[in-house]
Amino acid sequence: MSASIGDRFVVHGRTVGSPERHGVVIEIRGADGGPPYIVRWDDGHEGLFFPSCDSLVELHVARETVRL
Repeated sequence: MSASIGDRFVVHGRTVGSPERHGVVIEIRGADGGPPYIVRWDDGHEGLFFPSCDSLVELHVARETVRL
């Protein structure tokens, strides 16, 4: 798995009824965009994160200026 700063992680709950967790990559500690990552979670805390099989990465799309 590879990620960039600004990408979002979605971590699915492991049991029925467990909520998903969402967070933004704010630092990359591995080589070539690999884990581990420092992630700021939507609840406000930050932590070291090693993604597992229940994790998805949503790529950050840079905004483009459109001129009319």
